[in-house]
Amino acid sequence: MAGVETFAPADVEAFVHAQWYAAYTRANHERRVFNQLVEYGVESFLPQYESVRKWKDRRVRLQMPLFPGYVFVHLALQNRLRVLQVPGVAYLVGFAGRPVAVPEGEFAKIRGFSSQGLRAEPHPYLTAGRRVCVRSGPLEGMEGIIIRRKNCSRFVISFTLLQRSIAVEVAGLELEPAACSSNRNESASVHG
Repeated sequence: MAGVETFAPADVEAFVHAQWYAAYTRANHERRVFNQLVEYGVESFLPQYESVRKWKDRRVRLQMPLFPGYVFVHLALQNRLRVLQVPGVAYLVGFAGRPVAVPEGEFAKIRGFSSQGLRAEPHPYLTAGRRVCVRSGPLEGMEGIIIRRKNCSRFVISFTLLQRSIAVEVAGLELEPAACSSNRNESASVHG
């Protein structure tokens, strides 16, 4: 039939059951969008980090978005207009014009950083590098790329859907090569 859109069972499931989506916002509107979503009763999440900025006469501690340009929303797609009508929201992240839910594993990582109180900062998106897995501690089981900067090691976790990464200082974490996660003998300990 012409003009009739058909949906796969997975699409119908996403349409009626709430999942986490990334809402792309206008530049520097993340906090404003988050506050409006909360007012509208939409469950939302805005991960932040603390940044110290030096001005002429003083230093200021600011709360900045961990993923600039994004606010996470929990909704069923049938309710997406509640989000898209909020001033400052451009669209829900997706492919071919259809919103795509943030994979549960990736969203759990994002939530984990906030709940653990770890110091994470935005980092340029990485896909290549020495992949490692954390053996113990608050990041146990997370996989990422290890880099060195200013005599300290950083653990970079990349989020494919957003094409964004975050970095965490890894002094004292026990790491092992990601490809050898089942072989505990090939472990490395990073001290920075």
